[in-house]
Amino acid sequence: MTERERFIRALKRQPIEGHCPTFELVFYLTLEAIGRIHPSHLRYDQWKQMSPREQQLQINYQADTYIETAEKYHHSAIFVHPNPYDFENTVRLLEAIREKSGDKYYLTMHGDCTFSIPDGNGMMAFSERMYEDAEGLKKDARKMLENSVRFAERLSKHPGLLDGFTLCADYCFNVNPFFSPAQFGEFVAPYLERVIKEYHDMGYYAVKHTDGNIMPILDQMVQCGPDALHSLDPQGGVDLAQVKRLYGDRVALCGNVNCGLLQTGTEEEVVADTRRALRDGMNGWGFIFCTSNCAYTGLPLERYELMNRVWWEEGVY
Repeated sequence: MTERERFIRALKRQPIEGHCPTFELVFYLTLEAIGRIHPSHLRYDQWKQMSPREQQLQINYQADTYIETAEKYHHSAIFVHPNPYDFENTVRLLEAIREKSGDKYYLTMHGDCTFSIPDGNGMMAFSERMYEDAEGLKKDARKMLENSVRFAERLSKHPGLLDGFTLCADYCFNVNPFFSPAQFGEFVAPYLERVIKEYHDMGYYAVKHTDGNIMPILDQMVQCGPDALHSLDPQGGVDLAQVKRLYGDRVALCGNVNCGLLQTGTEEEVVADTRRALRDGMNGWGFIFCTSNCAYTGLPLERYELMNRVWWEEGVY
């Protein structure tokens, strides 16, 4: 069984032998871990001035970075962040990864079209629009949906490159969602459900990510039909075991080692929390092990590697 096959079986909530699959939305610690700058941190302000050969060398560099990271930490999936982000170079990067690694890894990339929490500069204006310009917001939502579907349709004409999309619009703070359940049902859920269906109809899987306290809107998220939910954030009060009991027969789960403990906890706390996530998640299949966010810049590499080592030794069916 390849890592890709292992990952897909987890998305389908099917039995797996051997290791529970693992991956990260982003593993930014590549410079320290494998001596390579993460593709998202590369500057491409002179990309159009590069010769075709220079551009291909950069594409190959990105592909090698993703593959070496996955190999070192036994990841089953690679979340690809094309840089520069346009359709042509996205295809080139996916082709390079497939050429170098074959079908070993499940390949995914960002594909969310829904509203997320607005930044501080736009939060008040967005909140006002939900009350004063609801139809205008919905028009914007339809446009974002159309753009995402159009991109996926173009990519589907290159079969075998991408396995699925990961939808990374954040809806929640640690204490509660930005959207009330009624607002979520009006401005987000219909478009989330539609884009997931469109992806499924094209043969793609769909993993939905959001941090924070998702519990007030969790039922709506599950009803939208994603194959998996990520990241089931313990810092947002989300209990993996509870979500597993409530929805484990309907959706796969990804997570949820506490990133706060990885950053500032003791080694004993990291080990204990890793074991908790494995115990609560692996029960009954349909689980993909990872952090509750990502391996972000500034996270101590030794803490990630401690977590990864515990998974390697104990996260086995």
